[in-house]
Amino acid sequence: MSSITPFLVKRPNSKNLHPIAIRIIKDRKSSYIYIGQAIGLKQWNAKNCCVKKSHPDCLEINQLIISKLSKANKSLINTEIEEGSLSSKKIKSLIIAKNDKDFFNVANCHLDNIKKRKQFHQFDIELKRIEVFKQFINKDKLNFNELNVELIKEFDTYLVNKRNIVRRTVANYMITLRTIYNFAISKSIVNIQNYPFGKGKYQIKFPESRKVGLNIEEIKVLENMKGLTEAQKYALDVWLLSFYFAGIRIGDVLTLKWSDFYDDKLHYRMEKNTKLVTLKVPGKVVNILKRLERSKDSIYLFKELEGVNLNDNKRLRTRIKTATRNFNRRLKIVASKAGIDKKMSMHIARHSFGNISSDKIPIQMLQKLYRHSSVTTTILYQSNFVQKDTDAALEKVINF
Repeated sequence: MSSITPFLVKRPNSKNLHPIAIRIIKDRKSSYIYIGQAIGLKQWNAKNCCVKKSHPDCLEINQLIISKLSKANKSLINTEIEEGSLSSKKIKSLIIAKNDKDFFNVANCHLDNIKKRKQFHQFDIELKRIEVFKQFINKDKLNFNELNVELIKEFDTYLVNKRNIVRRTVANYMITLRTIYNFAISKSIVNIQNYPFGKGKYQIKFPESRKVGLNIEEIKVLENMKGLTEAQKYALDVWLLSFYFAGIRIGDVLTLKWSDFYDDKLHYRMEKNTKLVTLKVPGKVVNILKRLERSKDSIYLFKELEGVNLNDNKRLRTRIKTATRNFNRRLKIVASKAGIDKKMSMHIARHSFGNISSDKIPIQMLQKLYRHSSVTTTILYQSNFVQKDTDAALEKVINF
């Protein structure tokens, strides 16, 4: 048996409003189709599954709900006759494909898929981009036929001139739009002939970025810092440990366990690509480990994740994000006290290793230290820091 009913999503959006969806239940499994409207929690009549009269647009929204229900029911009947027994997800995809070419409904399906993969950080980022796009067009529904090259170019201009967003971030916004459009194509909701992205249309371009790392002299200054508070010393130890292990990412640093260290080596699995990594523990890291507080119940090197279930991805991401923000704030103070005028953050530890290693280590060995899947990735990354050879070449030409 299957059923289709209106449903108010419990989780509010960024405006503290609750989206209205059509819930499809098939074999006790549920899927949701969002109608593009959101209301206050107290404006929903849970018994009758409709918007209360207290809402100024109750008649229009309820009429929209009835219309969506009617289309969904017709599609359900037709698909069950044509296709036989279907899952709730399959019914949902067929209903969307047949009845709804609204960009934001498809965007909600895209967001649902991200959430189901437990990529909560990515979910928050893409949700914000979609909401900004909705603010730009100033309406809750957008047919895919309206999402053309001209509209995308106008959105580009809006992001740069009205919201003062840098080019690299503008490209990320456009990737989100393109991903949703590609998702709609994969579900046969839109025709690829109207695709607005690519050569001769709107091309997503990434501007070159300049990666700045600290040099050897600046690292030495940090290693011998005096007059820091305990919180600043702690943040600096986290940063130095990351640097000493070839710029290990902050998410991996915070999940390091005491049990990962044995036989004078560090053994851990990278969060980004799940690779197993084994690195010798440098003497400078041993000194950091001796400074860290460790009780008999301690699991992690650093205390930020104590008590957090690593399988709870949402809470884990939130805790890492909060810790990173706190570390970066303290590192900024440390850099100021050290007389370093470069931006100092946790990610700069990776850039610093790249800056110092550029003319010291063969590229194949750097690939292993960075844990890159391809040496091409390592070459592209190191190109940000290789300056010695180009400087020497320049001197040879002009020194006459």
